[in-house]
Amino acid sequence: MALPLVTAFINFGLGAALGVAGGLLGIGGGLIAIPVLGYLYGMDQHLAQGTALVMIAPNVLLGFWRYHQRNRIDLRSAASIAVFSMVTTYLAARLATGIDAGHLRIAFAVFLILLALYFGRRPKGTTGTVDAPAKPMPRAALPVLGVFSGAMSGIFTVGGGLIVVPALVSLFGEKQTRAQGMGLALAAPGALIALVAYAQGGHVDWRVGLPMAVGGVLSVSWGVALAHRFSPARLRMCFSVVLLGTAVMMLVAGR
Repeated sequence: MALPLVTAFINFGLGAALGVAGGLLGIGGGLIAIPVLGYLYGMDQHLAQGTALVMIAPNVLLGFWRYHQRNRIDLRSAASIAVFSMVTTYLAARLATGIDAGHLRIAFAVFLILLALYFGRRPKGTTGTVDAPAKPMPRAALPVLGVFSGAMSGIFTVGGGLIVVPALVSLFGEKQTRAQGMGLALAAPGALIALVAYAQGGHVDWRVGLPMAVGGVLSVSWGVALAHRFSPARLRMCFSVVLLGTAVMMLVAGR
């Protein structure tokens, strides 16, 4: 009896730590959770991604709400992108469950490295000030962002926000924290849909995921508050370092 309680407490603490990191970086903690679950429990890529989604889904919902309280997020644009993203997410998630786990892990690591290198560049045309108004996005860009973010969410479970955040900062000059809030708004429906798809495929360990989800929900708000104390440049640097570190962990774990 004691061992399951200890394990649940460890998973709760892990979820709490990942919740802070997820709130800080606007990724719901799932990006870091996937390689950690592989290390701690020997989960393959499919099971790690599916189990991480149990924590990601509530974390991104709460994280988005906290970001929205502090930033003027364009909810209409977010909803438009989400419509295209949700359909693509489910189809991509069903496809991902049939991909070899080793190949999926390597593809995820390469994706993170490329994204970190791109995101680490200093964005042009953004001041990073708190009072900068949100710039409207061209309507033609909304379906494109939706399809790409949905595809990444379905395949990698956390890729949608990782696509949207650098796109908003680099292409539309959005403030980093506002872009992270928008990324969470888009990640929320995608995370729920991907969780359903992975659960249908039997790739979810609820005994591990549920305590992590509780810990994450209780701590994600702290991470959001911390994000607003960081300068945009420092926040971008942290984001890039986490992406690269996660990619290295996944590549090393696959040896």
